[in-house]
Amino acid sequence: MSTKSESPHKSARKWIILLTVIALIACGAAGYAVWKLRALSTSPQTPTLTQVPEEITIPQPLFYPLEPFTVNLMASASQDERVLYIGFTLRLKDKQTEERLIKYLPAVRSRILLLLSHQEQTALQTEEGKTALSVQIKKVLKDPLAHGLPEQDIADILYTTFILR
Repeated sequence: MSTKSESPHKSARKWIILLTVIALIACGAAGYAVWKLRALSTSPQTPTLTQVPEEITIPQPLFYPLEPFTVNLMASASQDERVLYIGFTLRLKDKQTEERLIKYLPAVRSRILLLLSHQEQTALQTEEGKTALSVQIKKVLKDPLAHGLPEQDIADILYTTFILR
């Protein structure tokens, strides 16, 4: 029985080649990882660990509360006269709009009263009706309050009181 055994020299040579190939693959993978990390750190979308995040400034809300309105609603054939008692606050986008609203408050209240007096009780009983009324109030108040003035920039109508009798 003859078994051919490899010489220790050939066996050591195979191990050296195998370890060299593994080392080259590991070095290549490490180099690729470093290259990708550098590409990520230089991109503007992702902050790196050394960058200090910018402080987020939240704009202060600007609210303008109006005194509540009491109006008679349009009378319909099926219902008696109804009364609406409504209070709301305007959320404004800038200080200039607030200054114009304060200066022209009688005109603002007159526009809103005229709008409210043309509402129907059945529409105002639903959430969709209240939302539609908000849109109408914004539209009525958007127009310039006097010739030569800019439009009002009203962000939202926030109801504070809503009583329908």
